[in-house]
Amino acid sequence: MRSMTPAELVLMRKACALTRDALNYAETLVKPGISTYELDKSIEKFIIDSGASPACLGYEGYPASICASVNEMVVHGIPSKDVILKEGDIISVDLCVAYKGYIGDAARTFPVGKISPEKARLIEVTKQSFFEGIKHLAVGHRIGELSHAIQEYAEKNGYSVVRELAGHGIGKKMHEPPTICNYGKVTDGPMVIEDATLAIEPMINMGRKEVWLVEDGWGVITRDGKPSAHYENTVLVTKNGVEILTL
Repeated sequence: MRSMTPAELVLMRKACALTRDALNYAETLVKPGISTYELDKSIEKFIIDSGASPACLGYEGYPASICASVNEMVVHGIPSKDVILKEGDIISVDLCVAYKGYIGDAARTFPVGKISPEKARLIEVTKQSFFEGIKHLAVGHRIGELSHAIQEYAEKNGYSVVRELAGHGIGKKMHEPPTICNYGKVTDGPMVIEDATLAIEPMINMGRKEVWLVEDGWGVITRDGKPSAHYENTVLVTKNGVEILTL
């Protein structure tokens, strides 16, 4: 974890604004009948036309510009012509935008057409767990206070928290220290410093917490086959509180 300079923050804000815009655009595309490949190519073009670049593309060999994770896929679903969205699905779109050396990162889980009340509640609780967590994110406090709050809120609502995946610091690189778990004790993790930029990303399962890595080496699915949701923003921690840069 490190403090951003004022000049760096100008570029981070721009990268994060473009990330927000790309996700808002993604939401307009999500509908029954579209493939996750089409989503990826449309969003990639949108990012490039915005004067930025898709930071996921080529990252450690990742072959696409977005992660498109449908239903029981928790994260890192590789877009495919064979994955066609159907009425009642949910899809998590996770993307990173690079702008002049700085990176914004955010994710949303969208409904595909009309979804069940159970899936809608999962999406809403996952989103709210992020906001419950950042209430406890402050300069001089431990990261564990945020982690514990996310876990407590999700489990109180009958859901489970994925253990193998976590949030992270972000800036010039997509993944920087520290690792930010979505579970744990209030005494866990490092102290938060002023002007740190962090990617906070609850990944919440409707069923059990256990997950599998699929054969492509990227996708992570729930072991019980039940749906999962993902909600992420890049935030800036200042002496006056938390600013959400990708909203």
